[in-house]
Amino acid sequence: MKVDSLDVQRWQKYIEQETGFVLPDIQLQWLANAIDCTAMSNGLSVQQLWYQLSRNNELRQQLLDKVLIHESRFFRHRPSIDFVTEYVLQHHKAGNIDSLFRIWSVGCASGQEAWSLAMSLAVQRCQDYVILGTDISEEAIKSARLGQYDNRQQTLIPQSCQSFVQPLPSKGRLNRLKPSTPEAANSIQENWQVAPVLQPHVNFSVHNIIEKIPPTTHLQNVIICQNMLLYFRKFDQRDILARLSEQCALEGYIVLAPGEALFWRPSNMRRIAHPQVNVWQKISA
Repeated sequence: MKVDSLDVQRWQKYIEQETGFVLPDIQLQWLANAIDCTAMSNGLSVQQLWYQLSRNNELRQQLLDKVLIHESRFFRHRPSIDFVTEYVLQHHKAGNIDSLFRIWSVGCASGQEAWSLAMSLAVQRCQDYVILGTDISEEAIKSARLGQYDNRQQTLIPQSCQSFVQPLPSKGRLNRLKPSTPEAANSIQENWQVAPVLQPHVNFSVHNIIEKIPPTTHLQNVIICQNMLLYFRKFDQRDILARLSEQCALEGYIVLAPGEALFWRPSNMRRIAHPQVNVWQKISA
């Protein structure tokens, strides 16, 4: 039933073809385990799974959900959160209240970055904003929409934002998302949820960043894409960044992880001199 160690490279190329993600060799055992788990849970051999993927979108999504990394945490890079919060405040102070301030969290995993932004903005009593979190994993997006997390995640939230943490009702514990593997069941211990007052401001959607079709027709005031580009080849990174700049509103910002995509030199963007945040501003259409 198990995938052949020599054959795993063919699967590695398949994942790159479908998602653009280049899985490093150190993660090939993770890939092999995901393949075996997907095949066994559907009563298939690895060979049968391979031949059915091209015509069975549900199987394809199950495999991608198991392979792709969904690791994230609250306030992962605090300077970026603070930068965006300050920009929203300046935007409102300048009298720009005719439309919603739009933020896009690319590769949001299970939603911690989007919820962190919402908490930070809520502390400043901001109202006219909406945050869109996208990820290729349906399982991750389902988890993000639930907004339920364990105590370890709560310890990462600043004291000023703890008022947006609520104990998870016992009923919610029973109805939470069912883990896809026994290992996940043992590791998931949600004890709290994001306060409902934040939910109208945050939406989540499944989206593959290598696709040319954007997840929304709205231009974004801020696009945050951190610690995701490193999984793509450089030519794919350029294409992704070009599409993100198209989705960024004039004078809006694209925030990348520190040290990420330093090769990027777009003619319509300028890098902002900031000691802690890798941020670019759109200066022309």
